[in-house]
Amino acid sequence: MAQLHEYQGKKILAAHGIEIPAGNVARTAAEVREIARKIGKPVVVKAQTHSTSRAASGGIKFADSAEEAFEKAEEIFAQIKPEMILVDEKLDIEREFYLGFIIDDRLKRPTLLFSGSGGSGIEERADTMQKLVCSIRKEPTIEEIVDFVQSNAFMREKPPRFAGGFTAEAVTLNIAELLLKLYRTAKSCEARTAEINPLAMLEDGRLVALDARISVDDYAVFRHEDLQIEMARELGHTPTKLEKIAWEIEKNDFRGTFYFVEILYNQEIPNPKSQIRIGFHGAGGGGSMASLDAAQRNSLSPACYVDTSGNPPASKVYRAAKIILSIPYIKGYFLSGSGVASQEQFGLARAVIKAFREIRPNIPAVLRLGGNGEDYAKELVEKYSKDLPAPLEAYQKQHSADFCAKRLYDLIVQNPTSNVQRQWEFQISNFKFQTENLSEISNVQSEIDEGRRTKDEKQFYKFKTRTGEITFDHAVFAEKDAAPIVEACPVKILKLDERGLPVLAIEREEAERGKCIECLACEFASWEHETGGVKIDLPIKGI
Repeated sequence: MAQLHEYQGKKILAAHGIEIPAGNVARTAAEVREIARKIGKPVVVKAQTHSTSRAASGGIKFADSAEEAFEKAEEIFAQIKPEMILVDEKLDIEREFYLGFIIDDRLKRPTLLFSGSGGSGIEERADTMQKLVCSIRKEPTIEEIVDFVQSNAFMREKPPRFAGGFTAEAVTLNIAELLLKLYRTAKSCEARTAEINPLAMLEDGRLVALDARISVDDYAVFRHEDLQIEMARELGHTPTKLEKIAWEIEKNDFRGTFYFVEILYNQEIPNPKSQIRIGFHGAGGGGSMASLDAAQRNSLSPACYVDTSGNPPASKVYRAAKIILSIPYIKGYFLSGSGVASQEQFGLARAVIKAFREIRPNIPAVLRLGGNGEDYAKELVEKYSKDLPAPLEAYQKQHSADFCAKRLYDLIVQNPTSNVQRQWEFQISNFKFQTENLSEISNVQSEIDEGRRTKDEKQFYKFKTRTGEITFDHAVFAEKDAAPIVEACPVKILKLDERGLPVLAIEREEAERGKCIECLACEFASWEHETGGVKIDLPIKGI
């Protein structure tokens, strides 16, 4: 589910006639001060994160003046590091309620929730919660909701009068009307969950939504561009830079799965195992989870949880590997799936090898490549990892996830050169090389396009794939046999032209639409036969 920030949820509630406190969102402490000054009353300063424990972690603070709000905001930005802070007017609360809407997965029905006891700790007061299961064809009537609210034990308590002199009957009707508005709010944005907690009754009897949490169905996000949802995924924290980069790769590419979430390092946890942080790369649902457990059992602390499954193209796995290797300070790389996967293990191997050969990180890696084509996958790893700065080892299905995790632990401990400084030296050096190389290629291409290069230099044959570009250097293949390059293509979209040079056997547009499956086979064939002349560029925006 795609979880909205509190300020976004409140805007939606307000658009459906539910009262919210006066306030606004800010990106700097100075903006917080200005908003507090305009409100002109005591305020609540709240970090906009997806955590359910903001108050306990210092993400919610109170301020009596604009200057104090500025100081509290500086503390929150420094400690919690949210992108935004919501500044709300502080209200005098008489009583608190809980209102909710969920899609009940077991019943497959929309369900309204109500408790006469709202606020923090609602999860521990589940016995106070009432549920109204609704029809999937029509919204509940106000009469049905009134009866539902009245059935809550709290509404039958004595005395029968509430703040502002309202009777229990009047409060019941007001809450029922808000529940109906919440139902319509959820329906309007195709929410899986929508909560108002707490719904505050003020001293004058008004009902105001002090907090709002709305999660939109992943598959409905594309219909709600107005919500400006960055990621159709519930993470439990504000998306990191790498999570956003990974999502841009995943969101429009339905060829298999690429799930990426960072496991943020908590310096307050005194756990020596957390010092051995690794990049974790799973390859298949349950097998990924089991392998994650194996890593933790063997004194490794995953800095991320990644799953590439469902037969994704090698290009997608390659990008996953490069993003994992972009996580600062990891000391190892662990890829492991179920051990009996149907997806082609040599595709995984090619992708990871290409990423490691480009970045050349000074960290050891262990790949558990069990499943279809595992023998060939292991051969590829052994052949193309010999000149890497740190060990890259491959194992197969007969080796358990625990064995592989323990092996990675041993490699990290035994490798004296596996340190942060050396790792970043390699990455910086490689980045400079790639930047200079790409710049030269770009300059060459520009001069070719402008006709300034000689005939012999106009030999770059390029075509776009769905997410990248492949270049054949025809000057190379004028002297070397290109037949192995063509034969390596599993979908047979390449051919030799009358000069014996590799070209597309289909229209360029067909290759770009997906006929090229981005398997990396042609580039690996150029390595295997020592011809060179093939370059596959798979850019990652943001890296």
